[in-house]
Amino acid sequence: MASHEQSYRAGETKGQTQAKVGQTMEGMKDKAQEAKDRASEKAHSAKGMAQDKTGTAKDKTGAAQATKDKTSGAAQATEEKASEMIESAKETAQAGQQKTGGILHQTGEQMKSMAQGAADAVKHTFGMAETDEDPHATKNRESLD
Repeated sequence: MASHEQSYRAGETKGQTQAKVGQTMEGMKDKAQEAKDRASEKAHSAKGMAQDKTGTAKDKTGAAQATKDKTSGAAQATEEKASEMIESAKETAQAGQQKTGGILHQTGEQMKSMAQGAADAVKHTFGMAETDEDPHATKNRESLD
């Protein structure tokens, strides 16, 4: 019963982690898109004003392009950071899953050992134990002779 509960908890944790990663990723994408849109609007605005003023048109266009480039770089950095966070979350979930598997294996071995001990106790109780298994059984048989 414990293995089912542990498996359930591992699955639940994995699902929660994936949901949080998904939410974080969507939030970052939304913010990056907003920043990109604002930069684009500013670039278009600056470009329009630059066309109206012939003397400073090149300077304003250059500034708008620099802003656009900077925003594009920030959006890319945000996307890279989100990818790193997703990878980290995946690794954490995988480590948790491996740990749960180890616990389940250990629990299974303990259960197997306990069952063998119980079987041996029953054999000893009914005098069915082999002499190799229990040195006390030999002594008891010798004393009965």
